[in-house]
Amino acid sequence: MKSGHNYIVTLPHVSEFPEPMALKKGDWVSVGELYDGPEGWPDWYLCSVPGQEAGFVPEQILDRHADRFGTMLEDFTNRELDVVEGELLRGARQLNGGLWATRISDGATGWVPLENTRATSSQT
Repeated sequence: MKSGHNYIVTLPHVSEFPEPMALKKGDWVSVGELYDGPEGWPDWYLCSVPGQEAGFVPEQILDRHADRFGTMLEDFTNRELDVVEGELLRGARQLNGGLWATRISDGATGWVPLENTRATSSQT
């Protein structure tokens, strides 16, 4: 499955993080623990910055300067997209088991677990 394709939601997903982080390229972050949940999503680190709730960030977009600090290599939000089975999405990027997607019906964007989707040939 590649990004830039359409996907159909095969399992619903509801975000557990109601206040997503919004980070900009160059922002300093405190880097905490590696995600170790039952889903097995690799290389997501719990990061924090003053004034925002802590959230998980993919390792590939962190320039780690020391064990506990890093700089963002690009703009990033960990906003998750609530989806229900059967919804159509347009995938833009895959990282570490996550799909950054746009819901075709209303244009809402966010991360969805890739395992909750299936690539489809339907066109928008």
